[in-house]
Parts: sequence; C-alpha cells; structure tokens
Amino acid sequence: MIHCVLHDAHDTVAVVVVEDVKSGMDLNAWIMDEDRTISLQARQDIPIGHKVALKDMAVGDTVLKYGIDMGKVVAPIKAGEHAHVHNIKTKRW
Repeated sequence: MIHCVLHDAHDTVAVVVVEDVKSGMDLNAWIMDEDRTISLQARQDIPIGHKVALKDMAVGDTVLKYGIDMGKVVAPIKAGEHAHVHNIKTKRW
C-alpha cells in the first residue's frame, strides 16, 4: 500500500494520501518520477493531504516538494514527523 507520494527523489517531504496515519506506522512512499518506493516510519499522527518529512531538517533548511523550493524550516523537523505551517514557512516574507 502507498501511504504518501513525492515527485522527485530529492524532495525532503512527501504528501500523505491515506487517512489515519498514526505515530509508529511504517509508511511506503512512491517516488513518481522514478516509479519506485521508499519506506519510513511516522513519528507523529499526520492528516491526509499534509506532509511527512523524509529527512531530518534544521532551522533555515530549504524544503523541497514536487522538485521545487516550497519554503524554509522554522522549527527542527525529524524524518517521519508532520511537516506543516507550524515548522515550515514561505520564503516570500
């Protein structure tokens, strides 16, 4: 079963595409551009449509989604954690 998707193997987050992702779950992430999967473990509950971190990220790191820069980290994020507005902000302002 696929739990989350990302477009580019260099993406640092993937989008959760199923309901009820709970902390401790083993997740399968499909890399669309390469048609392959990777595995990770959820460290937090993550709602459908939200992002899961694929690697540890520090404050100031750039977040890549769909192969593009989608913002910067404003609070540390560990692989498997919920990545959203509480720890990622746009670089526009």
